[in-house]
Amino acid sequence: MTATRSARLVGAALCAALALVIVVWLLRDLAVFGPSDGLLRVWLGDGDAVGHDFPATSLVDPLLLVAYTAAAVMSLRSPLAAPVFTAVGVLTIALRLPGLWAAGTETLVTTVLSLGLATGLVVTAAAGRRVDRLGESGTARRPRRGPSTAAGVLCLVAGLALTGWELRLAQLSPSEFTVARFTGARTVLLSTLAVPPGWLNAVLVLLLLTAAGLAFARARSTRPLGLAAGLLLAGYGITGVAAVLRPAWYVAVPTPVLTTGPYELTALYALLAGVAVLVLLGGTWRPRPSPYRASPGLPPAPPAHRPPGW
Repeated sequence: MTATRSARLVGAALCAALALVIVVWLLRDLAVFGPSDGLLRVWLGDGDAVGHDFPATSLVDPLLLVAYTAAAVMSLRSPLAAPVFTAVGVLTIALRLPGLWAAGTETLVTTVLSLGLATGLVVTAAAGRRVDRLGESGTARRPRRGPSTAAGVLCLVAGLALTGWELRLAQLSPSEFTVARFTGARTVLLSTLAVPPGWLNAVLVLLLLTAAGLAFARARSTRPLGLAAGLLLAGYGITGVAAVLRPAWYVAVPTPVLTTGPYELTALYALLAGVAVLVLLGGTWRPRPSPYRASPGLPPAPPAHRPPGW
């Protein structure tokens, strides 16, 4: 199954629109914080860097911007865009849903716009699929067994480790703090569009475990979902390592938890595993040749430039 050219163009336009939404908010934040490291410190959890004006973006936003840009470029260069649109659309819906009950009209408008564009991506992926015909480019190759299995193990271990930490935090934290980590509150959020940390980790765990299952089965949709999982896992590792190095900055996890050896190892593992998954699954994404070209007895596909008398 591949995507029609019109579906690829529509999907690329939707990815570009989602990227534009983030770019607008990033420009707003850069205008507020100026040429300093203040915005980066807020992304990494530094509550003292917020000042009087809360930023709009969090570290999730530049990561999504990378995903949208890569999906748009890939869709214009390859017919294997349908699973990419599905992965990016579902991920956006999952991460933007908490914005529906967040305070602020701008946040609600941005959330509704992003959800609408993401839903359009999923619909485009479903409606734009086609069965390969004579002369068309074929379906996606299955990932190779070695890299696929290694990526699956990394995702599985990371998903189980994050699940364990969420359960541990729920035991150590007051119930109000635990609820706030999933619903969102200024006690755990530093940005207007930030995804509540508990909600973000739950989405990441589901993404990691699903990607692990697909990787073990060597499914053709392993790459888009696995790359999305690796990207978010690397982002989790970056914030985790920053929290370990600067525990006074971080407000989403109690300080005593940050100074424990297992949390430090988990944060470092998340960073390294996320990068490793991106490397393992980020190889050349080539279509499998159409079986019609290799089947004996069938005429060859017509050339792009037909000679006289063809």
